[in-house]
Amino acid sequence: MDADLAAAFDKIDHARLLDSIGSFPAKGMVADWLRAGVFEPGKGFAPTEEGTPQGGVISPLLLNVALHGLEEAAGVRYHSTGTYAGEVAPGSPTLVRYADDMVALCHSQEQAEQVKARLAEWLAPRGLVFNEDKTRVVHLESGFDFLGFNVRRYRLKLLIKPSKAAVGRLRKRLAAEMRVLRGSNAMAVLAKLNPIIKGWAAYYRTGVSSVIFNSLDSYVWKLVYKWAKYTHPKKSKRWIVDRYFGRHNKFRNDRWVFGDRSSGAYLTKFAWTDIVRHILVKGGASPDDPALADYWAKRRKKVKPPLDEYSLRLHTKQDARCLLCGDGLLAAQPPQSPEQWERWWLQITRRAIVADYLLHHGGSRSPDGDQTRLTHASCHRGHLARLRRNQPQPT
Repeated sequence: MDADLAAAFDKIDHARLLDSIGSFPAKGMVADWLRAGVFEPGKGFAPTEEGTPQGGVISPLLLNVALHGLEEAAGVRYHSTGTYAGEVAPGSPTLVRYADDMVALCHSQEQAEQVKARLAEWLAPRGLVFNEDKTRVVHLESGFDFLGFNVRRYRLKLLIKPSKAAVGRLRKRLAAEMRVLRGSNAMAVLAKLNPIIKGWAAYYRTGVSSVIFNSLDSYVWKLVYKWAKYTHPKKSKRWIVDRYFGRHNKFRNDRWVFGDRSSGAYLTKFAWTDIVRHILVKGGASPDDPALADYWAKRRKKVKPPLDEYSLRLHTKQDARCLLCGDGLLAAQPPQSPEQWERWWLQITRRAIVADYLLHHGGSRSPDGDQTRLTHASCHRGHLARLRRNQPQPT
């Protein structure tokens, strides 16, 4: 059952939501937020007797609170003890949800219809209903799209791949960005495209994405070659290839990498992102449960950040901590969409960590030899500033 809730953020029942919050200390503040009303240009003040303001930072959390218990209502059961503790019991449906989108995986069409009926009854007191235009019961051999992925069974094998719609949106965006970049230099192209490519590949690396990654690399190559031809209309193909393409990535035996020879920067390829399967969370394990702190810590260590192999080795060797300040190099919580991954690359990787040949006060060698390490960019700048201050001034 591929389901969607109709106007979920607009229809949440306030009384039910506040009851679900229970004795949370800020319950009164949440109640004030819900009932504060909104001002709209040209319309003035509008009271909010139901729902939460969509787009607010608290709205997804409140919807998550309102939908807590949805799995139990759908009839999902887990093994509570033994070797298979936390895994779905035989014959039980499985429910996956993200905000107001959800999928119930069932063993038969009859079970799917039963789950839909039970959930509709459970949602009604909370002011929520299914969007019938977007809710359907389909066979896995026909497949369905969910959160940008296509889930479909081919003969006896289930494959989860990037959806055609998601790939189409990416192709349109890349083409639009390259049109805007006409007249810009190679560094501007790299600064714009790299976060998009890395972010999209990081989000879809958990699926069966290798073939699509390769096809997107071919598409991007055509775009950048077309951009180069437009930028240098009077130059030959050989001149363009010699100027922009080569083995810019020293860790890859690929001489068709687009890059800027003066700076050494180059365009990342989708196919360079390793495929890493997602490991299901056991049962109803929550990151906010203090008793499961060790479980989540071990789980996060197993999830490799989408860095290149060289940076990943340094990241692992340093136990994911900055050598200068000791704090974590990357964000603890992974992003949840291609756009969030793109911002992650912009704000965390490109700006927050750098690979540097570290120098220490005692001389040009670190205690364990001259070795490249990852550090926060801010720590790196402070380190260089301290070195400059300690250098003897010319007389």
